[in-house]
Amino acid sequence: MPSGVTRTTLRHMTYFPPPAEELRFLDSELRQLDARRAQLLARRAWLITMVQQTVQPAPPVWPSRPAQSGPSARPEATAPGVQNVLLLLGGVLLTIAAMVFTLVSWGHLGIAGRSLVLGAVTLAVLGAPVALLRRGLRSTAESVAGLGLALTVLDAYALHEVVFTAADGTTYAAAASTALAALWAAYGTALTALPGSAALRLPHPAALAVAQLPLVLWTVALGGGPLTVTAAVLLTTAFDAVVALRVSERPVCLVAVVCAFGTGGWGVLAAGLLCLGAAGPSAAARAAALLLLAAAIALGVARFAPRPGLATGMATTGVLCVVAGLGGVLRVSVPGDWVVPACLACGIALLAAARGPAAVRRGVALASGVVQAGAVLWAVPAVGVTLLGPVAWLRHIWAGAPADARAAVTVDAFWPPYAVTVPLVLLAVAAVLATAVRGEERRPQALTAALTLTWAAGLVAPTALELPYLVGLLIQGLTVPALLAPALRGAALRGAVARTATGLALLTSLGLAFLSLATEPATLGVLASLTVVFAVAAWRGPQAPVSAAAALGWATALACAVGASAGWQPELVALLVLVVPVAAALLAARLDDSVTTVTVEVTGAVAGLVAIGLAVADPPLLALVLSLCGVIVAGTAVRPDRRDVGYAAVALFVLAAWVRLAAWRVGLPEAYTLPVTVPALLVGALRRRRDPAASSWTAYGPGLTVTLLPSLATAWSDVEWTRPLLLGAAGLLLTLLGARYRLRAPLVLGGSVLALVTLHELAPYLVQMTDALPRWVPPALAGLLLLALGATYERRLRDVRRVREVLGRMN
Repeated sequence: MPSGVTRTTLRHMTYFPPPAEELRFLDSELRQLDARRAQLLARRAWLITMVQQTVQPAPPVWPSRPAQSGPSARPEATAPGVQNVLLLLGGVLLTIAAMVFTLVSWGHLGIAGRSLVLGAVTLAVLGAPVALLRRGLRSTAESVAGLGLALTVLDAYALHEVVFTAADGTTYAAAASTALAALWAAYGTALTALPGSAALRLPHPAALAVAQLPLVLWTVALGGGPLTVTAAVLLTTAFDAVVALRVSERPVCLVAVVCAFGTGGWGVLAAGLLCLGAAGPSAAARAAALLLLAAAIALGVARFAPRPGLATGMATTGVLCVVAGLGGVLRVSVPGDWVVPACLACGIALLAAARGPAAVRRGVALASGVVQAGAVLWAVPAVGVTLLGPVAWLRHIWAGAPADARAAVTVDAFWPPYAVTVPLVLLAVAAVLATAVRGEERRPQALTAALTLTWAAGLVAPTALELPYLVGLLIQGLTVPALLAPALRGAALRGAVARTATGLALLTSLGLAFLSLATEPATLGVLASLTVVFAVAAWRGPQAPVSAAAALGWATALACAVGASAGWQPELVALLVLVVPVAAALLAARLDDSVTTVTVEVTGAVAGLVAIGLAVADPPLLALVLSLCGVIVAGTAVRPDRRDVGYAAVALFVLAAWVRLAAWRVGLPEAYTLPVTVPALLVGALRRRRDPAASSWTAYGPGLTVTLLPSLATAWSDVEWTRPLLLGAAGLLLTLLGARYRLRAPLVLGGSVLALVTLHELAPYLVQMTDALPRWVPPALAGLLLLALGATYERRLRDVRRVREVLGRMN
């Protein structure tokens, strides 16, 4: 112990063992705890068993059936479920038996016997649920009551077959359904009123289901037409709705809801078909009255509906029924062009007059939105024809000005009927969207939709009104700067609205350009105007990338139009088009925005491709165009951030040289490959100078391969001696240079070419020598070669390994 440490200090110090020792200690403690826990759990299980044996007597253990160690099987069906299935099956079987007795065995009894049997059985079955309910057998009582209700239907059928044989079938069905509905409702009420009995769930829903028939059947029996029958169906719907809203019994309420939706859908569909098929105002008014009745029922349900979702749906349905009814009347009362605007006005007016709870107002707003969406869909074909119809002028370029704006867009299309009021409909919906939507979340989407609809209205207005052709061009031409004007004035257009405005401007410019192809002056004027407008928008607007690309695109089209107007051949027009790539390259070098720079360069590249495509028919001029494109790309590659574009410049220069040689009808492959090999070898030498560790395959391989392989392929089919001699000399020189500077690529490529050329030149002599030798000489030589190789196998492997190592040390 050091002298500076006292006993008091040692007593208060804490000992920290090494991590391995502490880990072993913790593992030991945990094992002891697990063992103790297992002992306690076993003791607890034994105590629980003892307590259960003390409280409940143990079941007898049968020696012949040992207890199972696994979990006991659970029943797959509950006792109430089994009971209900058995009762339902018994009731169904009894009902079938009664039907068979009534339909088949009826004729074996007399009138007194029939009456006695039917009355006794029916009364007995209907009275049995009373005793069953007092004994608490409710499910059995439900089953017997269902059988009794079915027997009443059979009684009604039997009475018709025996007593009322001369009665009309529809009239008797109406009377029978009325009597059955009343009888079943009274029966259910009577059972509920009896002391000591609980209410049955079957009679009242069954009475309500049968109650769907009397009014419709009485109407048909009294000779009612489609209108009267539809009115009866809607009145039945109203009765079902009242029952669903006022009755608290769940089974009755559920059946009432199902019946209300079923009869209501039937009534609305029938009223709509009658409204569409009405031939005059009076018939349309009667059908509309039915739709108004359906709307009143739906709005009444919406007013008193307990759930907001149901109230919203019913309010939407009611408003749509009102608009459909008014539309049916307007269809036969006003000209066809004004039917949709009138329906739209009704939908907007209902939106402004919406009152009541929030759910009802929400439903009215939703219905108004549906009406407006339908009006917009009705206007879509006219807008589509106006926008896409001018594309047909590509087949009739400069054929002459059409008669009016509608004739200009319907060159190969047809104008939809009753579309004169399309601009009015679109403007009305746009106004509603711009003024009615106030939420911060939906406001931008509403403004975007309003802008789109306003643009569509302005686009289709000249066509719908059949304005003169020049007026239509002027309106569309003014639409483009109008969409870009907020950006030109510096207005704060952001997000989706700004992007939508720019996209609509581009779309309008496309339609305007196609529309201007009718006459030469219109084409030149429109293209020049579009170029200037988008150039100004790119200079001062926030959507500079799109606007700059559009300006360059329209400049390219303008160059083509100017060349065509001057009567130039496409090859000469290509030279004029090259002005656009030059402008794009100069502009991209001065831009600070990377996105705009990329769009400008891409558009310039596309313009260059257009120029190349125009010059394809004239190879000498194509070579000139390719060279000029190479110069433009090389100028772009001077910029530090565009060094990689230099490869494209080299490719363009090579293509230009190849096209020029092809135009001169040069057939030597070396004339095409050497212009590639020399620059490639220079680039490889520069790379090796900057990076001495670079592989010779990377530096010199591509350049040498480009010339050697085509020349070797040509030399093997060449009958002259000049090319093989020069190619062999080149292979020898490359082999010597590779060996001198220890470079793998020249050594391997040069040696391979030299060997193949030598083999090609010596092949005829080898063939002659083979023919001169006897047939046994080649196999003998092969055998000797194999023996020699086998004898010196180990030394040959060592020599091959040394050659591989020498080549591996080369670059």
